[in-house]
Amino acid sequence: MHDDPDPDEVASVLLAGIGTLIRRVRHVPVDGGLTMPERTALSHLERSGPTTSSELARQVQITAQAMGATLSALRARGLAERRPDPNDGRRMVLSVTDAGLQALKDKRSARAELIARSLTSGAFTPAELEQLATAAPLLERLAQHI
Repeated sequence: MHDDPDPDEVASVLLAGIGTLIRRVRHVPVDGGLTMPERTALSHLERSGPTTSSELARQVQITAQAMGATLSALRARGLAERRPDPNDGRRMVLSVTDAGLQALKDKRSARAELIARSLTSGAFTPAELEQLATAAPLLERLAQHI
């Protein structure tokens, strides 16, 4: 007789496995890519639109000084730009440039390629690849219900 899986055990195993996967993928360097703070800042700018450095620092929960250093590096590389706030000319707002959007896309593509290389390295059988393909939409649905 087959026992139904314990949801608490499934949750623990999923959380551990997904957490390890995310940490490993995030820490593999991508040539010429973005640092984690740069990616975080650009991603927030992409989602929220133009905003001030201090507001961005609040959103990502880091100091204004740390955000300032990150944004300076992004601006120097042409990935973010600073302009006067159209609603308040005394303030400056930052936004992601087309080059910044491309850098985010490249980083996402590099991570997908990293996973694809691992999947095709011979470490997984065709049956296991099928299981992973079947699990992917379920993981997405799980994320939507949290």
